[in-house]
Amino acid sequence: MSVDGRYYITTPIYYVNDRPHIGTAYCSALADTLARFQRLFGNETYFLTGTDEHGQKVEKAALDRGISPQAHCDELSEAFRELLPQMHVSNDDFIRTTEERHKVVVRAALQQLFDSGDIYAEDYEGWYSTAAERFWTEKDLVNGKCPDSGQDVEKIVERNYFFRMSKYSDQLRAHIEANAEFIRPPHRANEVLGFLDKGLQDLCISRPKARLAWGIELPFDTDYVTYVWFDALLNYISALGYGGDDDLFQTWWPHSNHLLGKDILTTHSVYWTTILLALGVPLPKSIIAHGWWLRGEAKMSKSLGNVVSPLGMKDVYGADVLRYFLMRDMVIGLDSDFSEAMLVRRNNSDLANDLGNLARRAAGLVDRYFDGKVPTEGAAGEEERVLHEMASALRRRVPELVGDLKIHSAIEETLQFVRSLNKYVTDTAPFKVVKTDPAAAGRILYTVLEGLRHVSWLLTPVMPMKMAELHEGLGTSPAITTLASLQWGDLEEGSAISMGKGLFPRAEPPEEAEETPAEPQAKAPKKAKSKPKKDSDVIEFDDFLAVQLVVADVKSCGPVEGADKLLIFELDLGTETRTVLSGLAKHYAPESLVGTQVVLVSNLKPRKIFGVESQGMLLTTEDAEGGVHLLRPGAPAPAGTRIQ
Repeated sequence: MSVDGRYYITTPIYYVNDRPHIGTAYCSALADTLARFQRLFGNETYFLTGTDEHGQKVEKAALDRGISPQAHCDELSEAFRELLPQMHVSNDDFIRTTEERHKVVVRAALQQLFDSGDIYAEDYEGWYSTAAERFWTEKDLVNGKCPDSGQDVEKIVERNYFFRMSKYSDQLRAHIEANAEFIRPPHRANEVLGFLDKGLQDLCISRPKARLAWGIELPFDTDYVTYVWFDALLNYISALGYGGDDDLFQTWWPHSNHLLGKDILTTHSVYWTTILLALGVPLPKSIIAHGWWLRGEAKMSKSLGNVVSPLGMKDVYGADVLRYFLMRDMVIGLDSDFSEAMLVRRNNSDLANDLGNLARRAAGLVDRYFDGKVPTEGAAGEEERVLHEMASALRRRVPELVGDLKIHSAIEETLQFVRSLNKYVTDTAPFKVVKTDPAAAGRILYTVLEGLRHVSWLLTPVMPMKMAELHEGLGTSPAITTLASLQWGDLEEGSAISMGKGLFPRAEPPEEAEETPAEPQAKAPKKAKSKPKKDSDVIEFDDFLAVQLVVADVKSCGPVEGADKLLIFELDLGTETRTVLSGLAKHYAPESLVGTQVVLVSNLKPRKIFGVESQGMLLTTEDAEGGVHLLRPGAPAPAGTRIQ
């Protein structure tokens, strides 16, 4: 969280060699969610995105289509621009590297570095990768191929211009080591330091026009264009008018946060930062690297044909449901699986069952018993005071979690509050109470509506349109400009509520794709005969009762040293604490589980795993794609509650 009142957030500018995919949608939605949270926290915010339009891959894509590179860029850039409002992205600026305002800054930076001696000409022999658009040394190659793309490389000998990147290696290292928030999450900083340990080479920043004409011409040698990464990275300052509009640059640059995928961490944390050091520009406040969306074990890739169209998903389930899934199911810095089935489950459990059902129940009761108007709040009892305090704690907790880049946890803790409100309605049964004590029933329903109003604002950065629909339907209350103005009791008594249709309709699970029949074999193996069920396969009711299933609170969770698949849990059972090991490390980030509830087989005989005594077993389910999911209680329950 910004502590100085301003927040400048950027996405990487997206490369226009192809159309947007789910990774584009995720990064844009994540940047937007961060920007909206910062506005909610009361910080002035500036949000930049755009498109990267030069380089060999763009030139080739245009050539393959039989059109000019500029025409190709105009079309593809518009596809990225059109995605933003459809995903409810609230960017302040959209920059294209083919714009003159950007080219002016690139040419000025090149000239400054050339004049200072930080750019020099030299003959170079190396292995060039068209896919990565860069040179590699012999030792860099993996099985003779590009280490980034795995594709072929070409031996090239030519004269080029180089940036003295190696000159700034020690200065960059010192900055990383002195600023813990500079590269986030912290393990990414360790990766960059490891890269520097190998020895930083100078960077080739030109391409002869004879080989590549589509780029920004070098101001000191018109036979060359600049390397696409030197050009593209300058967008973060060119959009702020660097070298021209000094007020805009000085206002926002000291508060800069760059969001990007982990695959371009090196270019941003090493190439970009050393260029800034050479230009005399202060380094950005933070570089944030998120993980990849996977299908099974593989990264989504156009070449593999496993990418997901964000607009296709948006058209089926709605942009806000897609945003919710993307924000809830990826821990920033780690990879996460994407499947339509997982999105549907998240919609049905969190949004339709928990949040949507609570709003529908409350609105229905108010409509039936209070003429569709917000009841009187009344004097709070103990149960209401607990919920008030939970809401107050959330207002303090959400900024802390977002500041730590734990958006998934901020969402989960808000949903835990929703589940507490659901349990409160079930326990207090206002539909029964109203028959004998209408005032008490009114107090219950006011509490639920006010709780929902808090939820609507806390989740607005994640689902801006759906939450606007929710808080507008809850009746009259002051407009919230910052989280500090969200106070319990501001929901106006007697105002009409108008929920309309359900906020989050349940979705049907997608049909599994049929498997393609295998090619006939020379000799098909015999099918194993299914064994008839024996009487012993059926258990008695008393046998079932012998298994003790209890609700447990996750107090802590972390990796097990030396074990790739195991997590170690400390579980609160109400009257005791248990240590349990479970093979969930490939499926969950440990920090995302702390504070949640799980189902434990509590009377299982303990056994030692990796030298640790595991005192029970967690219940899980497995989906058709091999994903493992913890079984949760349907509603929050006290730790130690027996499941029957």
